[in-house]
Amino acid sequence: MKKKLDLKMLRRLYAFIKPNRKYLVLSLFFSAISVLAALFSTVLAGKGVDCIVGKGDVDFRRLLWIVVAIAVVVAVIFVSEWLANIFTQKLTYRTVRDIRNLSIESLEKVPLSFLDSKDKGDILSRVITDVTEISDGLLLGFTQLFNGVVTIVSTLVIMLVLRWEIGLVVGLITPLSLFIANYIAKNTAEEFRKQAVKRGELTALVDEMVGNQKVVKAFLQEENNENRFAEINAQLKESGTRATFYSSITNPATRFVNNIIYVAVGIIGAIMVMHDPVSFTVGTLTAFLMYATRYAKPFNEISGVVTELQSAFTSAKRVFEVLDAEHETPDAPDAVELEAKGDVDIKDVAFSYNKEIALIKDLNLAVKKGQRIAIVGPTGCGKTTIINLLMRFYDVDEGSISVDGHDIRTVTRDSLHSSYGMVLQETWIKKGTVRENIAYGRPDADAESVVAAAKNAHADSFIRRLPNGYDTVIGEDSGGISEGQKQLLCIARIMLDLPNMLILDEATSSIDTRTEIKIQKAFDTMMEGRTSFVVAHRLSTIEHADKILVMDKGRIVEQGTHKQLLAKQGFYYHLYNSQFAQV
Repeated sequence: MKKKLDLKMLRRLYAFIKPNRKYLVLSLFFSAISVLAALFSTVLAGKGVDCIVGKGDVDFRRLLWIVVAIAVVVAVIFVSEWLANIFTQKLTYRTVRDIRNLSIESLEKVPLSFLDSKDKGDILSRVITDVTEISDGLLLGFTQLFNGVVTIVSTLVIMLVLRWEIGLVVGLITPLSLFIANYIAKNTAEEFRKQAVKRGELTALVDEMVGNQKVVKAFLQEENNENRFAEINAQLKESGTRATFYSSITNPATRFVNNIIYVAVGIIGAIMVMHDPVSFTVGTLTAFLMYATRYAKPFNEISGVVTELQSAFTSAKRVFEVLDAEHETPDAPDAVELEAKGDVDIKDVAFSYNKEIALIKDLNLAVKKGQRIAIVGPTGCGKTTIINLLMRFYDVDEGSISVDGHDIRTVTRDSLHSSYGMVLQETWIKKGTVRENIAYGRPDADAESVVAAAKNAHADSFIRRLPNGYDTVIGEDSGGISEGQKQLLCIARIMLDLPNMLILDEATSSIDTRTEIKIQKAFDTMMEGRTSFVVAHRLSTIEHADKILVMDKGRIVEQGTHKQLLAKQGFYYHLYNSQFAQV
């Protein structure tokens, strides 16, 4: 089963190599030239020894030609290895680039459920670290493996042709090295798998700690996080130590076998020289000893390459899990481009993230163009889930959601997403200038439009106080602007290109009360004539809604205006008095 898995993985990896296989062919060609040239230099070296230790005077003329020939061969080896390395690097970089590009494309196509179920750090580890492991372990290691195999086969053939007795002895001892390499490969595979998993957990923890350092410090969790880090680090050390142990015994074990080969060649060769010094000269013995050394060296390298290949296979498996992740349901072949006016109809919708735990059931709602719908309820009642369903980030389990009479499963996702303007509780600012952040959804927007959007969001004044105004470079973790200011930029981003429907999920949660009053006025202007869904916790954002949906345990338990719901003295009344009245 393991061999079938490795072969399957090799075929998949070759699919990435195939577009650049010319570099693979050229790399292997020049590697073979380098190996064969090195073997030929051994023959020349043996001839040179015979010129010196043979009977009579030293043949300086012949020796000179041999030295020149060796110099030429060495030059060929140098150029061949240089070219082989260039083509290997080209192959490696292009293959890794294609794998990473496809990984990112896959991550953009997977449903949110896949990303929600994984640690962000683990995904980063797969796309960055594991792909690098594939590069180092498989592509670069493959060249070493090829060189080693060519060296072993060529050397053994030469020894068999020149003196089959010595070649036969070497051939009989060889399986011992192969047995050792196979034993080590079996024992290191599982440890490298554990190592990769723990490396992903460690990356996820560091990402969590660094990204939320303020929260960590506020709750005095530095020591706990250090302990968690130490625990995972210790587990990583344990699996790494075991993998290193098995891989570290490779070199001594194979060297021991190689020394046996060298000694065997030396003893047999010495006997042959003494028995027949004419046909088996000292130079020939020297060449055979050099062949024995060259023959033995690849076994050390190959055993190390086997270890790298095991690590590469483990990393490849993790990367392929990303590539093989089920993509979100594609647009229907006859999907239409939605030009939303704003009528939304939710009929008998049921949905849950975990199919064993019901969340939303029997959800019905009719919204007319231009209405403002506020969604309130206790934590976990399904408010944000409704937003996910409206945007089709998740598909409903039962029922349907329609916009202007079109089931959203029959329209293209891009047209559905562009029909909504979203301002979320969690701000997102990309690395770039303030202008680029505001124009994120419309990069071709002119400067006047960007400034107008910022003014409507009451962000223009603080932007102009920044060091370079609209050209100030900011980022998600930049300390130059506050969370409230980041939220203002997110609001300005929507103001720049207002669609006919809006989703505001706690859009003013990070803004002080004074600024919120200004923002609320801007929202009133922005929402005029547009269908708006407002997930709210503050009274000011729900008082003037055309309809308030009161949710509890995945159901709409009440709906009406603020005054109507208070007059009923039902669930909303008690929620209002406990949660909103003191705001």
